[in-house]
Amino acid sequence: MWSFIVRRVLIIIPMMFIISILCFAITELQPGDFLTQYLDNPRISAEQIELMRHRYGLDKPAYERYFMWIGNILTKGDFGYSFAFERPVGDLIWERMGWTVIIALLTMIFQWILAVPMGIFSALHPYSIGDYSLTVLGFVGLSIPDFFLALLFMIFMLNIGSTNIGGLFSPQFIGAPWSFAKFWDLLGHLWMPLVVVGLGGLAGLMRVMRGNMLDVVGSPYITALRAHGLDEKTVRRHAIKNALNPMVSIAGAELPNVFSGTIIIAIVLNIPTMGPFFYSALLNHDQYLVMTFLMFIALITQIANLFADIALAMLDPRIRMN
Repeated sequence: MWSFIVRRVLIIIPMMFIISILCFAITELQPGDFLTQYLDNPRISAEQIELMRHRYGLDKPAYERYFMWIGNILTKGDFGYSFAFERPVGDLIWERMGWTVIIALLTMIFQWILAVPMGIFSALHPYSIGDYSLTVLGFVGLSIPDFFLALLFMIFMLNIGSTNIGGLFSPQFIGAPWSFAKFWDLLGHLWMPLVVVGLGGLAGLMRVMRGNMLDVVGSPYITALRAHGLDEKTVRRHAIKNALNPMVSIAGAELPNVFSGTIIIAIVLNIPTMGPFFYSALLNHDQYLVMTFLMFIALITQIANLFADIALAMLDPRIRMN
C-alpha cells in the first residue's frame, strides 16, 4: 500500500509540470493580454502602456515568462502577480481556495448521501413507481441550469421572508470572531449552494449506482449466496459493497465537475470562492491568476483520485496494489 502511495505521489510531480505547460499555453492562446483593454483608453498613452508592459514582464518572450513563473514557484513559492487586483496571486488563492474546497467536498457528500440510497432503491425495485419517480426527480435537477435553480431558490426564500440569501454570512457576522451563532448563521446560508450545485450531478450518480446494483444483483455469485442459505439482508449487503466499487473509482473524477459548477453559482449567490475571481481573471487576461487556479484544481483532482484509489483498495480486498 505504502509503495503504491509513494509511486502515485512521484507521478504527480511530472504530471503537474506537464499541466503547468498546458495551462500556460492555453492562456497564451488568448488574443491580447491584460494591457490590451487600455489601448482604446484616451487617458493612457502608448508610452504608459509600454512602461506597464515592461513592469509586468509582458514584453518578454513567452518561454522566458514561463520559466520565470515556474522557477519562482519552485524556489520561492511565488505564483506570480495579479495584474487586475494588484496583489500576489498566492494571497488571493489562499483567501478563496479554502471555501472553494469546503463547498466542493460538502457538495459531493450531499450528492453521495442521496444518490447511493436512491440508486439502491431503484435497482431493488426496478420499473416501479418509485424507480420512475426518482429517475424523473433526478433528471429534472439535471436539466435545470444551475444559475436558474439558484434564482428560483432566492425567489422562494424572499417570498417566505428569509434573509439568508446570498453570501455565507449575514452582515452582522462578517468579520466577527467564530461563535455558535456565527456557525449557525453559516449553516443557514450554506445549504443553498450545496443543493443547487449538488442536484446537477445527482441524477448521473444515481443512474450509475442503479446500473451497478442491477449488474451485481443479477450476477451468478449472488445466486450462489442465496443457494448457500444466506438471508436476504446479508446478500444485499454483499451486493451493495460490490456495487460501490465503481462509484468510489469515479469519486475523484467528479471533483472537477463540482468545481466548475460552483463558478457561476458563486457569482449568482455572491459566495466568496474562487469562481468570481477566476471569471474576472479570464475576462481581464489576468494570466498568472488563471494559471495558478487551474494548477490548484489539477493538484486537488490528482490528490482526490489518489484517495479514491486507496478507498477502493480498502473497500475491496481483492484489489492488490503491488
